[in-house]
Amino acid sequence: MNLLQLLINGAIAAIPAVGFAMVFNVPGRFLWRCGLAGAAGHMVRGLCMGWGAPIEWATFAASVTVGFLSVRWSRQTLAPMQLFGVAAIIPMIPGTFAFNTVIGLVEMSALGVTTDSLMPVVYNALKTLFILGALSVGLAMPGLLWYRNKPII
Repeated sequence: MNLLQLLINGAIAAIPAVGFAMVFNVPGRFLWRCGLAGAAGHMVRGLCMGWGAPIEWATFAASVTVGFLSVRWSRQTLAPMQLFGVAAIIPMIPGTFAFNTVIGLVEMSALGVTTDSLMPVVYNALKTLFILGALSVGLAMPGLLWYRNKPII
């Protein structure tokens, strides 16, 4: 993946991040940070996937990046870190895998369960769950590490 394509994908990913931030009533002075965090997360995920990482691990790395940006900006602006992070990770939610899971479940309820119809549903459902888990844990981890009262070891 070349740098220009990565930057274009990041700029395109910033649009829904800002849109969801507006839906969540984020103040206007913070919208650019939500867009930048969404673009950075999407670019990190694209870069990791370009290097051969699976989408689950790439999404985890991207959400950790968004989490660290959110923690840093929340300390600078005295705003909650969720203000920046939640809107920025929404464009990375696995809609295609979730949609294919639901479509497969509907087909199985209408046509019956066979091994050929069950395997894609299980695959898509597990992909969806692992990506959502990577998003949530990756976004929460920097805040948990940054605001620790005791040392890790």
